[in-house]
Amino acid sequence: MTKGRLLALVAAIGLLLGVLIYGSFSLVQTQCELCVEHNGTRTCRTGSGVDEEGAKQAAQRAACAVMAFGMSESISCGNAIPTNVQCT
Repeated sequence: MTKGRLLALVAAIGLLLGVLIYGSFSLVQTQCELCVEHNGTRTCRTGSGVDEEGAKQAAQRAACAVMAFGMSESISCGNAIPTNVQCT
C-alpha cells in the first residue's frame, strides 16, 4: 500500500469516527433519573434520550434489568408505575 493511500485510509477512518461520535452526542437531549418498585425491591437508574419519554423508558429498562429475571417479570416491571422521576 502506498503512503498516499494509507494516509487517505487513516483520514477516512478518522472522519467516520468523528461523525459517529458527534452524532451520538447530539441525540442525547434529555436525562431522567427514575425509581421503580418491583416485588418489594426499589431501584433507581438514570436514562438518556432524545425526549423525556425516551429518557424515562431507558431509565426504567435499566432499573428493571437488575430486578427482573425472565420475560414475565421484565414485562411486569416495565409496566410498573415509577415511584420517583426527575428529568433535566
